Amino acid sequence: MNIKRFKITAILALLVFASFSVNAQKFGYINSALLLSEMPEVKSADSQLETYQSQLVSKGEDMVKAFETKYQKYAQEANNGVLSQVQMQQKEAELGQEQQKIQQYEVEVQQKILAKREELYQPILDKVKVAIESVGKDNGYTMIFDTSTGTLLHANDSDDVMSLVKTKLGI
Repeated sequence: MNIKRFKITAILALLVFASFSVNAQKFGYINSALLLSEMPEVKSADSQLETYQSQLVSKGEDMVKAFETKYQKYAQEANNGVLSQVQMQQKEAELGQEQQKIQQYEVEVQQKILAKREELYQPILDKVKVAIESVGKDNGYTMIFDTSTGTLLHANDSDDVMSLVKTKLGI
């Protein structure tokens, strides 16, 4: 009787072990922020972006200096009584328009910098994504998580359980 129990226990143990090994999942993680900070392409993109931003900011600073010069001239003329009321209103309107142009330029600069950042970084991010997907598939990872953002970067193809959950919820 003991031999029979031993055989049954051994068979059950093998089945349990086999089911664990078949269902074993392999998870990985990566800190993408650290990875990106170590990539030469990112350092090059940062440098290009900084140069581009400096050029745009320089133009904006020139616009502000020109505005300040015109404003100081206006203020001096207004204080000395050189300008009539109509002339003062015209100068104030001109200064207001110039100030609006500067504000519009600031918004434009922000948009241009964001567009340039996207242009420079997207190929790098695509390259990293392809590498992570490849590592995941080549090494049998079920999922790879990004520890810097808490997001899922790679997952094996699996079943979409949306319809099952909807049925369970009665939707």
